[in-house]
This record gives sequence, C-alpha cells and structure tokens, in this order.
Amino acid sequence: MFIIEIAIVVNAPRFSWRFLLPQYWLLWLGVGLMWLISWLPYRLLMLLGSAVGRLLYQLMSSRRNVAKRNIELCFPEMPAAEQQRLLKANFAESGKALFETIIGWWWPNWRIRKLAHFKGYQHIEAAMAQGKGVLLLAAHFLHLEAACRVFGLTHPSVGFYRPHNNLLMDYLQYHGRSRANKYMIGKRDVKGLIQALNQQEVCFYLPDQDYGRSRAEFVPFFAVADTASTTGTLLFANAANCVVIPVYTYRLPGFKGYQVDVLPAFKHFPSGDDKADVTRVNQWVEQAVLYHPEQYMWLHRRFKTRPLPDDPSLYKAATTTRPEGSK
Repeated sequence: MFIIEIAIVVNAPRFSWRFLLPQYWLLWLGVGLMWLISWLPYRLLMLLGSAVGRLLYQLMSSRRNVAKRNIELCFPEMPAAEQQRLLKANFAESGKALFETIIGWWWPNWRIRKLAHFKGYQHIEAAMAQGKGVLLLAAHFLHLEAACRVFGLTHPSVGFYRPHNNLLMDYLQYHGRSRANKYMIGKRDVKGLIQALNQQEVCFYLPDQDYGRSRAEFVPFFAVADTASTTGTLLFANAANCVVIPVYTYRLPGFKGYQVDVLPAFKHFPSGDDKADVTRVNQWVEQAVLYHPEQYMWLHRRFKTRPLPDDPSLYKAATTTRPEGSK
C-alpha cells in the first residue's frame, strides 16, 4: 500500500499557478461553461449531445470520411443505406461523448449511481481471491469516460492513459478520470502498469487501436484480414501476476445510464502463440462492437498501418467521399 501511495504522489499532475496565466484563460472559460452545463438533467445532456453530433457530421469532413471508410472495410456486405445510417448514428453518439466526459469527470457520486448498472463483479473477486491482479480489457467506446466512472463506484481501478500535451488539460483529465478510481499511469510507463498488476490492482487496458508496427501482429479484425494489433496484452499478461478479464460497456436505451458487464477471465491465456492470442483479443472486441456498433469509436484510423510499409493506404478513398446529400 505504501508503494501505491508513492506512485500516486509522483505521477499525479499538480495544480500550478501558471494555469492562471492568460494563455489558459480561454480553456478556463470553456471548462467553466461545461461545468455549468453538466448540471442539466441527464436526458437533456444526451439530447443536446445528439444535436452536437449531427452538427459535427456536417463540419468534420475528415473524421466523417475516416469513420465511413472504417465501416465500409469492416462491414463490406452491409447495404450502403445501412452503412450510412450507422455513420450518422455514430456521429450522434460522438456528440453525446462530449457530455459524457463532463459526466465522468465532474458529476458527484449520487448522480452517477442513478445511472450505474454493473454485472459480473464475482469474476474480479475470484481473481483477487487467488492473489492476482486484473488486466481489464476494455474497448474504445464513445461513452467510456462515464462507464469508467461507473466501474469505479464498484471497484476503484488504475488507468493506462496518454498524458495531454496541454498541462492544464492534462491536470483536468487526470484528476477527472481519477475521481472514482485510484490513479493513472502514462502509456509509456510499462513497468508502472506491471507493478500495479503485481500489487493486485485492477488495471484498464484498451488493446483495440492501431499503435503502429512495433510489438504488433497482423491478424483479422472484422473483414480486414491483416490488421495491426498490439501484443501489449500478452506482454502484461506474461510479465505480471495477473489474469486477463474482458469487460463490455454500453449506454442503455431510454436514458437509463450505463451497463458494465464483467466477463469470465480468459483461460489458457497467453497460450504462447502470439497470433492466436491477439486474434482472440480481436474477436472479443468484435463481439463487444456488435452489441452496439453505433457506440464504437469509428473515428480512429484503425487500419493505417499496413503489413508492408509500401502497401497502399486503405484510406485513400476516404479523402474524396462526401456525405449523403452534400453538394
């Protein structure tokens, strides 16, 4: 426990009087506005977010094209009209995500509890009863800031994150994400995450983005046969005294909040066959996405790294695509 407290003190960004300088005033203005908006009823926040998302669909042509291309690549047999409906629904969800960030960072616990739905905690308890840490596999869903807060109400955890380049924004996101959880570890601090797992912590890890060619296997993800997929999951599972447990998160219909479903731990994992193990992780992500594909982060260039450096980009077609009905 003493070691954990030291890690928190060393890693946590601290408030600096520099944050009061004029260069940060615009950010403070935006933060103040969002804090005031956060007190609106949840239903109204989600309706407002959906409207913002529809606006972003019109304004963010580059990201719209990336999301459209990802959907085309993953679901080539889906009719074009259905792909378009999924794309528009995904942008509505992206707008909601802006407000789910302030929900996750700033809402008091009594408000979050009204939206919190949690199943499967016995799988985490079973791992901890064996003296194991938990490498908790999550996927990049747009509501993740709120879902992590829901998770923290049941079991405060440790996050693996990318520090923000803006020092004030990094301070806000670190302490916002730690509100119901323990602390955050920078994405380059591999030893720090291994240490946390060895201290029997529950540590969030998201293996479903393109992190480049280093420490990656090219395995299927939906209909893309050769998708750069990180072996980081295997690295942590091999190096730490832990089990790997997947978790599903999704926003419930009818403004009922967020569901967190903890699944049984992966058995015989890692197996020693990196391709097979990374494929298994990707298949779990696919299952999670298919529950609510509109809530997944399709805006990321998931397929930017190709098997060979000279292979043509899968996003070339995305640069000229126009939304339905545009001129």
